[in-house]
Amino acid sequence: MVIEAFDRVQLDGTGIDRITEDEVVAVVRDALSRGRGGRIITPNVDILRRASTDPEARRHLNDADLIVADGMPLIWASRLGGAPLPERVAGSSLIWTLSEGLGRDERSVFVIGGTPAPRAWNAEPERAVLNGPTVEVPIVGRRRGTAGTAVAGAVTVREVRASGAVRAAVRLAAASPGLRIAGAVSPPFGFERDEASYAEVCEQVADARPDLVFVGLGFPKQELVIERLRGLLPATWFVGCGAAVNFVAGDVHRAPRWMQRTGLEWAHRLGTEPRRLAGRYLRHDAPYALRLLARAPRRRTRRG
Repeated sequence: MVIEAFDRVQLDGTGIDRITEDEVVAVVRDALSRGRGGRIITPNVDILRRASTDPEARRHLNDADLIVADGMPLIWASRLGGAPLPERVAGSSLIWTLSEGLGRDERSVFVIGGTPAPRAWNAEPERAVLNGPTVEVPIVGRRRGTAGTAVAGAVTVREVRASGAVRAAVRLAAASPGLRIAGAVSPPFGFERDEASYAEVCEQVADARPDLVFVGLGFPKQELVIERLRGLLPATWFVGCGAAVNFVAGDVHRAPRWMQRTGLEWAHRLGTEPRRLAGRYLRHDAPYALRLLARAPRRRTRRG
């Protein structure tokens, strides 16, 4: 399915949908009511930079039904270029608003990503227990064939050997009345290099037949998983949401709202994970963002 109702703003060869977060939720809900699946990708500066030189990254963008701007530099560049995007639409926000929207329709989500359960657990299914009213959250254990139930409620979480995906699913269910959790799995690091493990994860998702799947494995790993699952679940929507599962689970804290609004969320992320992010942010992404902003007024002049 191709979404044609919204204009796309061109930024360095990538078309970004001129769409608000509320409109994204409305589009997905409407498409699901018609039995039509799709894929949302949320490029930030790093993904846009990779797509400018990497054919595989470009392929993932070209395959998306909705492309929304997850990064204030993209919003600023669109404004300087004379074709402003209405707002930032971040994957870490969409995971909440899409869950709330699907809850209204009593639809289901599957959560992939987050921190795996402790390695010491090797026999029992993982469980998460909350106080208050309960809903069942089907989950998958670390070993083939194991399964369990997470019990979700309204306020306080107490985890017992629960993975990040389970804890995120529990919190989404608690915050989104009517939402059904089709499943949750935190694949072990490197699972994509073992075909048996990879196939098992995909089989678990396909068997659950969710309406929407949040895949928080980082770009481009999550896009490759989505690419594989789309053929198995053509009526399902997919969102590559990066660190959003970790945010919802509470394993990583998102930047304060004022930093999100002012485009400084990257600085917060850099402060929390300097070893992993310093090279990417400072050596590659920051210079690219400056070039993107510097070229934007020239694009506006050419259009005029």
